[in-house]
Amino acid sequence: MQPLQWDHRPDGLRAPAMVCAFTGWNDAGDAASAALQFIGSSLGASRFATLDPEEFYDFQATRPTIRLSEGSFREIVWPETEFYAARVPRAPRDLVLVQGPEPSMRWRTYCQQVVDLAEAIGVQMVVTLGALLADVPHTRPVSITGVASDDALIDRLDLRSATYEGPTGITAALHGACQAAGIPSASLWASVPHYVAAAPNPKAALALARKLEGLVGVSVDASELEEAATDYERQVSLAVQSDPEIQAFVERLEAVAEEEAADVDPAVPSGDVLAREFQRFLRQRGPESQ
Repeated sequence: MQPLQWDHRPDGLRAPAMVCAFTGWNDAGDAASAALQFIGSSLGASRFATLDPEEFYDFQATRPTIRLSEGSFREIVWPETEFYAARVPRAPRDLVLVQGPEPSMRWRTYCQQVVDLAEAIGVQMVVTLGALLADVPHTRPVSITGVASDDALIDRLDLRSATYEGPTGITAALHGACQAAGIPSASLWASVPHYVAAAPNPKAALALARKLEGLVGVSVDASELEEAATDYERQVSLAVQSDPEIQAFVERLEAVAEEEAADVDPAVPSGDVLAREFQRFLRQRGPESQ
């Protein structure tokens, strides 16, 4: 049996961009997977294909789960990769969303399957989302780093160039497979405070979603995620204040962040730029929102 299983072919996608996020090592604070799921839910994305997990997962490391269906029937849910299509008529392109656990094995075969699907439906750009733990304070704007196959893209989006060297995840492997296939690709990474590593981080998810909007030209109503991010920062601040040692540590991180910010000229968008972005969002939502 072929690993790639089609539910149906999503015909008629316009200049689609593929956006991928994987749970596990690449997903500190669940930020990348939460950003992708929020975008998919906001745009009404529908599943059209899966990758069979048998060839790619060690089920002792990434275990299937059991859930009750109709009250008593026990259903096994396998850790598969799923592909969704989101049609955005008033945006310049549609989206293909890819989500699933980071595979355990056969990464090159796995990435080739994803690339083959991308080529089959005419994907014009692939973007991977990720999040890593870092020495950053939760009170400051989330730092987004990025790499892309096109250096001009990094400059246009005001991304910081990644300097990390060391063990990597499936996102980098997929990025390399896209380059080999000639598909333009980019990778966006959010920095998550390591002292709240176990907590879901909607603030980082929001930052990834906003940076992705500028990259693919598709806007979503993120008010729900904004509220979650505000509540997250408030709750973490209360927890930090209850521990003098952690509070002192966070204050040191804030001081370092301020020193680094002082060395960089802030690029504040003008009122005209903000107005254009808002108008684009309204056009995508349709006449009922105006």
